[in-house]
Amino acid sequence: MTLEIKNTPIKPAIPANAPIGVFDSGVGGISVLQHIHALLPYEHLLYVADSRYAPYGGKTPQEIQSRCFEITDFLIAKGAKAIVVACNTATAAAIDRMRAKYSLPIIGMEPAVKPAAAASKNGVIGVLATVGTLKSAQFAGLLESYGRNVKVVTQGCTGLVECIERGELADEATRNLLQKYCKPLLDEGADTIVLGCTHYPFVAPLITQVVGEGVALIDTGAAVAKQLQKRLSALDLLAWPDQAGKVRFWTNSPSANAKPVIEALWGGDAEVLAF
Repeated sequence: MTLEIKNTPIKPAIPANAPIGVFDSGVGGISVLQHIHALLPYEHLLYVADSRYAPYGGKTPQEIQSRCFEITDFLIAKGAKAIVVACNTATAAAIDRMRAKYSLPIIGMEPAVKPAAAASKNGVIGVLATVGTLKSAQFAGLLESYGRNVKVVTQGCTGLVECIERGELADEATRNLLQKYCKPLLDEGADTIVLGCTHYPFVAPLITQVVGEGVALIDTGAAVAKQLQKRLSALDLLAWPDQAGKVRFWTNSPSANAKPVIEALWGGDAEVLAF
């Protein structure tokens, strides 16, 4: 009797020097990209700004999932070894489906309710976020888990993402929006404010001018970078420290100043391609 031995193809391992894919509904996720680049300087990074469809906050979960799938497929085609969803709204709407669909590590965002509750001295925290994030089941779960012993005041910030997408980081119109949105939080006594959208760290200096130095601002970008590092290390996928990582950007923004805005937020020259 002859035994037939079948050769089962083995899927090749992802190389450690493969790039990390990062995306957001627009340019806001560059704030997360900066934290990743600072913590993991040897990693090659691919960033997609889905600015044509920004903000995601007013879209249905199905529409957001469709965008996330299209962008993730693009980044995987570019060789990505991991995906960072640098968008709170997209994380809330699509991360579970993404993890079910794709086998590579997928890291998401969440508003920093837990660290804000720990940082607050008077037990009153404010959350600035998109309407989509505030309505999500994920956010409701955060409040249930970490908001029991503090008072949480939430504020949807319609129009703020669009100002940042245009690069209007210190304009009067942006200041007026922030004064409007921060006032209810201050009126309730918030001493800590969560920046619940990855766009918002870019106007943190303006927010501080509006709310005062005594109010702490909480950004989750550093925590996401650390979680990414932890996941890649566990899978032995951290890049070898032999050369500085390269960063490339793609955008589908219809704006003529898309590249200057990306470079201004990134803080230097950037290779920006059409997506």
